[in-house]
Amino acid sequence: MKVLVTGAAGFIGSHTAERLVSLGHDVIGVDNFSPYYSVELKELNAKKLTEKGVSMIRHDLRTNNLIRILPLDIDYIFHFAAQPGISASSTFEDYFSNNIIATKNLIDYALTCKQLKLFVNIGTSSIYGLEATFPEDIAPQPASHYGVTKLAAEQLVLQTSRELKIKSCSLRLYSVIGPRERPDKMYTKLIKLGLKNEPFPLFEGSDAHLRSFTYVGDIVDGVISVINNEDKVNGEIFNLGTEVEHTTQEGIEAVEQVLGKKIELNVIPKRAGDQLRTKANIDKARELLNYNPTTTLLEGVKAQVAWYKENFS
Repeated sequence: MKVLVTGAAGFIGSHTAERLVSLGHDVIGVDNFSPYYSVELKELNAKKLTEKGVSMIRHDLRTNNLIRILPLDIDYIFHFAAQPGISASSTFEDYFSNNIIATKNLIDYALTCKQLKLFVNIGTSSIYGLEATFPEDIAPQPASHYGVTKLAAEQLVLQTSRELKIKSCSLRLYSVIGPRERPDKMYTKLIKLGLKNEPFPLFEGSDAHLRSFTYVGDIVDGVISVINNEDKVNGEIFNLGTEVEHTTQEGIEAVEQVLGKKIELNVIPKRAGDQLRTKANIDKARELLNYNPTTTLLEGVKAQVAWYKENFS
């Protein structure tokens, strides 16, 4: 089948595109190679995907000419592209245009894909708010521009199911870690600074935050499980992540264990909107998609350290 993956040069999108190719699908990746973080890393990811048979298209989804740029004979869309995370350098307009306008443009394009079986929106646990421990039917209370705009994007996609125009679903991902993680994220930054013997900036109080640190391979298992389950997932939301909780401090200690050295911490003021606790409630995904993440935190950190050393040491 022919599959479109947006944000394919990014962290989770690249892993998903790679897995889809390995399963024999014809994969088209689209990415705008935004300079929000290292374009060099995205180029590295794209090069690996191209070598494995993914057709990469450089294009910004915020333009409204997608039907002239992207192929129309698409069976599945996996929409990862977004303005990610909570960052002081990102404006509300950045979140609005990348997460809402781009998603609306992609939906308009999808409506012209006559053989489309399913539009899969990639959401986030940030939609829930400061505590993300709930089942999918709880009322969201996002506490950041990122969470608010990702909720809006999710609802735009699910609206197409309610209107009986497109079969769609949304997957809310939890604290993903592993090879290709963004440079501004915790584990890549910990590994980099640990290897350079430089202090890690720790937001005040965040060492006690609880997280469902989930290995990217386990996330991809859940993402691709929707294929051939269109009727089952249509109009639905699913949490994807591990049920095992770890504190940020335990995450730091896992990196220290793998690197074999202590990492100096530099405590900085806390940031607004940072989640206090995430614990993936995956009862629904387990029941309907047979989803069962198994990778431990230490296994995930070992894989990420190995990737970092191979590519950036």
